[in-house]
Amino acid sequence: MGKVAAVLKNQPDIEFMVEGHTDNVPYRGSGNVVDNWDLSVKRATSVVRILQDQYGLDPAKMAAAGRGEYKPVAENSTADGKAQNRRTRIVILPQLDQFFKLLEPKQ
Repeated sequence: MGKVAAVLKNQPDIEFMVEGHTDNVPYRGSGNVVDNWDLSVKRATSVVRILQDQYGLDPAKMAAAGRGEYKPVAENSTADGKAQNRRTRIVILPQLDQFFKLLEPKQ
């Protein structure tokens, strides 16, 4: 995580979102977690807190989001596949002015 944090910290104009994901096993734990949606958000939030507290990234540049079990990268039929689906992902968010420039016709 240190290398990713260093890259993000050296690009102060970049905003990003940490996505949390789960496998498809319904969450049946206790405490403050209600279901897989909630678990995925808490997974993303824990990464955001580490990036802020341990690596000094600006919290105004980060967002945490949960995707639950709805965007798997592997089959949930095996233990290995489920482990791959329990993950976080960093998504670089485009600046809207840069996005609108992409929509302009080229001259």
